[in-house]
Amino acid sequence: MKRTIIYKKILPIALMALLLAACNKEWLQPKTLSNYQPVVTLVDANSLYSTLAAAERNMRHEYFGDGAPILTEIMQSEVAVEGTTDKAGPQMNMDVSLLPDAQLDDINFTRVGWYFTEGYNGIKYANTVIVNINNVKFKSDAEKNAVLGAAYFQRAYRYFKLVHQFGDVPFVDTLYSAPKLDFYSNDRWSILARLKKDLEFAYQWVPETVDRGRTSKSACGVLLMKVCMALTDFDRAIAVGKEIVALHPLMKNRFTSNKTKPHTNLMFDLHSIDAKLDMSNTEGLMYVVAYSNLEPQTPSPNDRIQIMRNAVPYWNGGGIITPDGATGTVSPSPDGTPDSLDLNRTYGRGIGRLRPTWYSTNEIWRADKEANDLRGPYNHDSWKRMEDLLYNNPSLKGKSPWYAKHFVKPAAMSVEDTIRLWFPWPHYKTFVPDPLQATWAGGQTSWYIYRSAEVYLMLAECYYWKNDLGSAATAMNEVRTRAGAAPLTATDINIGEILDERARELYYEENRHIELVRIAYTYAKTGKPCEIFGGQVYKLENISGPGGANSNVKQMGVNFWYDRVVSRSNFYNHGVKHKWAEYKVSVHHILWPIPSGVITSNVKGVINQNIGYPGAELNVKPLPVP
Repeated sequence: MKRTIIYKKILPIALMALLLAACNKEWLQPKTLSNYQPVVTLVDANSLYSTLAAAERNMRHEYFGDGAPILTEIMQSEVAVEGTTDKAGPQMNMDVSLLPDAQLDDINFTRVGWYFTEGYNGIKYANTVIVNINNVKFKSDAEKNAVLGAAYFQRAYRYFKLVHQFGDVPFVDTLYSAPKLDFYSNDRWSILARLKKDLEFAYQWVPETVDRGRTSKSACGVLLMKVCMALTDFDRAIAVGKEIVALHPLMKNRFTSNKTKPHTNLMFDLHSIDAKLDMSNTEGLMYVVAYSNLEPQTPSPNDRIQIMRNAVPYWNGGGIITPDGATGTVSPSPDGTPDSLDLNRTYGRGIGRLRPTWYSTNEIWRADKEANDLRGPYNHDSWKRMEDLLYNNPSLKGKSPWYAKHFVKPAAMSVEDTIRLWFPWPHYKTFVPDPLQATWAGGQTSWYIYRSAEVYLMLAECYYWKNDLGSAATAMNEVRTRAGAAPLTATDINIGEILDERARELYYEENRHIELVRIAYTYAKTGKPCEIFGGQVYKLENISGPGGANSNVKQMGVNFWYDRVVSRSNFYNHGVKHKWAEYKVSVHHILWPIPSGVITSNVKGVINQNIGYPGAELNVKPLPVP
């Protein structure tokens, strides 16, 4: 009874207190436990570098994972094509795959859309630093300029890709606190001019010695060279390149733990996991990092490069049949299998996504000039052929004379299997141990973004544009003789020879499509006759072809990119087909389509579509970068 009376007295008082509290609006205001606004969190150089770490991390995503975006860059060139012939969808017929409303970011289609989306993500991270640079306290102007320079590099790194992949795109140099629906495309040439200005600043202020994975002075210099070359300022590119190689000579002697292993050579050293961590490696200029076997948990698939899955033939798909008709391979091999029969751990278990062309596996390797080249198929340690592998299916043992014998190509192998299952590959570069996995697809490793070897080849190209072919040969020979190839003379030099050398040296490193597009624009801008195509002169006007609906033009002489791809690839436009698709490209594929959603959501502005794709008829003149 007493307890009831007490409750009756207290309850009204408590309700009144709650009502009075509810009348106070401050009671309704949420109280944040922390504040992550830039003005609060970006307080010193370290916090800005932490912001840039997001951009540096995302650079890795281009090369890592199953169906990595770099594959699209390589496939949109003369070096390789899509090899997964077991389904419709993969980028084989570009007239179908490269449409603005197609599936543009999927490992089973194409990663064109990834470059657009991730390009602007990286730009956003860089702009976060650039916009807030004056709100932060620094120890000195040098420290401030070093941070700003690194941010300029990260923004320029994305824009250099974007203007060579998508042409005229919006140039964003600020941050937005609300959705912006009135973007306009900016002229690619004015974007490049802005990048040159920013990179000159970065090259002046960013320090040379940095932690692996961070932006260095020489990395800024390499990108500055590329921008200068795109703008035809070859003298400036040469000056910067000479400074870089003087500080970073090529690695010409054996190093790393590989040097004591049989069947290895200097190329194995240079491209090993150890080499990318070895501080004595003078050749590496910029890396993306993923440290092997150092993380406490099993790495996610995107932390593993999976290069063997992408670039090694699909030897384990059931298509490798012995001459007497039995299934020849298994993976992974049973415990106790000899190393020579453990194909999974010896070569990696591939699915043949990246199928090299005859050009890259045979044509560029000449018996009189590359017979002793450590990078090429004449060296059976460095390159592997299907005939080097052994039938390892345990069910063959004691039943078939082919157990532990070398593969023999079936005479009746289908087109699909020939494309995906049977081709040679550069083992010295693709082999990345994957010890935390049963199936070795390619584990954790750092990866080169820029090396001095590429700088020498860029110098050679600059000299080519200046008609100094003797100096071009000298620069190329630095790379060639290190690898054991015969030196070239001035009479050997043309743009084809330069591109061949890039293909020999930079497989799975360079953005091959971008480099071909850059050269295509340079020919069109300079009017220099192209000697490998009979003195063809290209023009900037209509570099993507005539345009118009369904204008899948397949005509030589419109742009260098198209001419180079169809003349060297033995797939595109040569009638190569399988049950799902035929390999085709058109002249307008020099530039990729702007994803349709990007254009349609920009309701108050105009983002141009590239010529040759639906929607280009609505284009307006691109704006110069202010």
